[in-house]
Amino acid sequence: MPNETKQLLDFSLFINGKWQPAENNKTFHVYNPADGKIIARVAKASKRDTEQAIESARKTFDSGIWSRKSYQERADILSKFANIIRKNINEIAQLDIISSGATRRKAYSDPARAADLIDQTVKKLHEFSHVEFLPAAGSNHNEVWREPIGVVSAITPWNVPLMLAMLKIVPALAMGNSIVVKPASNTPLSTLKIAELASQAGVPDGVLNVVPGPGSEVGDVLSTHPSVNKVAFTGSTEIGKNIMQQASDTIKKVTLELGGKSPGIVLPDADLDIAIPGIMNGFCFHSGQICMSGTRLLVHDSIYEEVLERLAKCAETIKVGDPQSPDTGMGPVISKGQLESILSYIEIGIQEGARLVYGGQRVIVEGLKEGYYVQPTIFADVQNDMRIAQEEIFGPVLAVIRYSTLEEAIEIANDSIYGLAAGVWTKDVIKAKQIVKELRAGTVWINDWHAMRFDAPFGGYKQSGIGRELGEDVLYEYTQTKHVHTSLARELDQRPAYIIF
Repeated sequence: MPNETKQLLDFSLFINGKWQPAENNKTFHVYNPADGKIIARVAKASKRDTEQAIESARKTFDSGIWSRKSYQERADILSKFANIIRKNINEIAQLDIISSGATRRKAYSDPARAADLIDQTVKKLHEFSHVEFLPAAGSNHNEVWREPIGVVSAITPWNVPLMLAMLKIVPALAMGNSIVVKPASNTPLSTLKIAELASQAGVPDGVLNVVPGPGSEVGDVLSTHPSVNKVAFTGSTEIGKNIMQQASDTIKKVTLELGGKSPGIVLPDADLDIAIPGIMNGFCFHSGQICMSGTRLLVHDSIYEEVLERLAKCAETIKVGDPQSPDTGMGPVISKGQLESILSYIEIGIQEGARLVYGGQRVIVEGLKEGYYVQPTIFADVQNDMRIAQEEIFGPVLAVIRYSTLEEAIEIANDSIYGLAAGVWTKDVIKAKQIVKELRAGTVWINDWHAMRFDAPFGGYKQSGIGRELGEDVLYEYTQTKHVHTSLARELDQRPAYIIF
């Protein structure tokens, strides 16, 4: 069990339904980005610890204690899991606030949304075609079975620790798989807590295991171990490419949700009273540390300066500060290293010739002077070939690009290695949908940003990923497909496949 001693939290590894120390009792510290202080000591998994977790998952899967349960039995346990999460919202939310810097409003909504995700998945589980009967063909009877894929490894990032872990845990469990999760070392706390709650709900020992530790050790084992059948990863495109290469040696199924540099197109007729706060939410939500953040904004000549002026005024209203405060709009970024990276990109933008319209500075918050805070930052006169327009900064930095024709805007929007999300701001919804057809992105919003549905698929085009999360699509990502052919023919001449006789 995790326990609190004074102000320091202690978490062990969660393997085979039990808390256990890492090999040689190794640990690492987790820091609060709001003030830079140590908040937790966490067991640091080794290669051997990771192998043990995989072996536990494999043994449990092969035993059938979870994989051979009916989908109704699994659904009942998952529903209990959702209810237990709802009863522990306060603790889960606080773990994400103190480790990820999420604002109070965001952190408290995430556990509730995680429980809703389970409910939605249970609903989809009842509707899912576990066995599909094909049309009769003579004396042959054919079925398509969709079965658990086996052992899944999930590697999750630090930006939205609870939800991004649950996007993998929930469908994996729903379809009868066992799973080993490696959360990011910055933010492992809520994922470890979730594993404990799943066990309380009745998920059998060994079905859900959590092994925090370095990617170069734990992650590599999870991507290459022959007993792992699928790897699900969310993170940078660079690391995703490496995981894909590692998984190829044993031909593992792979789902990758990777980086983004998502464009929003503002048409001349856009309702700026709606668009301006929507654009700000698009690139400032969670301090810009969201893969689908709207970090490129394409604005028509006729309203370009007005949009810039209104964005700057809106930015002034966003409170940057203590994530525990109910009125904070932006908390800290995750670490000193991330803060330095964002500030370096801001300097690159200035050197490239972009015009700094607002922000660009570190924020010193009273009482939290060692925290990692940065202003919302808006650049104008950006060219799409600039680094600040092409590279994922992962901070609250917006590159505003001017366009003259709609064809030019679409060309600029698609001129990126990424294709995770995009948006269109206009009063003409019919015209917007015509534009959407031309945008190479997995999610496109019209007059909105960051709105998500658990029954709609999520994923990227191009180097933003492979596969889909959420919706019915995700259930197929966690299954194998088996065709079962039964011949009822009593005579040899009734078997047309026997062409050698």
